[in-house]
Amino acid sequence: MLKNFILPSGLPTVSKCHIARTVCRKAERNLVALAEEEEIDPLHLKYLNRLSDYLFVVARLLIRISDSDEIQWNRS
Repeated sequence: MLKNFILPSGLPTVSKCHIARTVCRKAERNLVALAEEEEIDPLHLKYLNRLSDYLFVVARLLIRISDSDEIQWNRS
């Protein structure tokens, strides 16, 4: 069970997945802002949301396959 944020680190491929996820989230936020002014297809928002989730899961899977450790962010 994931209880902390995962910091982008590790293999270059994993870091690229995290960066792509960040870009995807930014696109999602921009689309939400656009939806306040114009009508958009809600499917596009769902797609971006699921894509960012997928990229997060792929990054975690690649870390496990490489037998590396994830760096979890802790508040303290």
